[in-house]
Amino acid sequence: MTPWLFHEGSTPLLISMPHAGTSLTPEVEAGLTDRARLLPDTDWHIPALYAFASTMGASILQANYSRFVVDLNRPADDTPLYQTATTGLFPDTLFDGEPVFRPGQEPDKAHRAWCLEQVWQSYHQQLAATLAAIKARFGYALLFDAHSIASVIPRLFDGRLPDLNIGTNQGASCAPAVSEALRASCEAQSAYTWVINGRFKGGHITRAYGDPANHIHAVQLELAQCNYMDETPPFAWQENRAAALQQVLKSLLEALVTSARAVEEPHAS
Repeated sequence: MTPWLFHEGSTPLLISMPHAGTSLTPEVEAGLTDRARLLPDTDWHIPALYAFASTMGASILQANYSRFVVDLNRPADDTPLYQTATTGLFPDTLFDGEPVFRPGQEPDKAHRAWCLEQVWQSYHQQLAATLAAIKARFGYALLFDAHSIASVIPRLFDGRLPDLNIGTNQGASCAPAVSEALRASCEAQSAYTWVINGRFKGGHITRAYGDPANHIHAVQLELAQCNYMDETPPFAWQENRAAALQQVLKSLLEALVTSARAVEEPHAS
């Protein structure tokens, strides 16, 4: 199993999908609880939801392994991203607090070291190399980290999550004009609720790679899954809901690309 799939595009935009994978190593699969075997915390159907982006010229990097093997959107030293409840580099609980592994059946340290080197590092090496290549070609790069989550998870947030949850690390991961363009795009539609830097401000990928001073703009989008799929097993794709959401996602990506071009290209030498 290769750790990721990659599609090379023709524009400055890279879409990262670190939690779309469903593959498991034998060591991880053997220890999972019955509930965890359903992979409830997966970013289900994200590659299908963003399938249109390749026609826009976006590069796409998609993880193959489940976050239960190793979480690609957590730092390698497992420093917590939030002060509130969260999950770590090697998740031991589901989002709702239930255990991922049966007692005593967690993968051992040697296997987790392998996962960190062969899966986590491999994904981040490809991510970094792609951003470097894009920047070398265009003078700047755009990173859109694509995620989704169940709309109601009391352990992680109160009430129902907004439909569109944009994270820019409190404005540090992209130029202000990029953030404002995303805000304007959200305001231009009325079908979906939205927030910028609410409960989800951007995970490790957004925080680590977003560097607007060095011409790399990064944004995370956490989608409420009820807008395109069933949130209970078997987590079925809902075509009509997805098609409506895709129109809004396309507008968001267009706003990202257009605003970053306006920021960067007047200064290109």
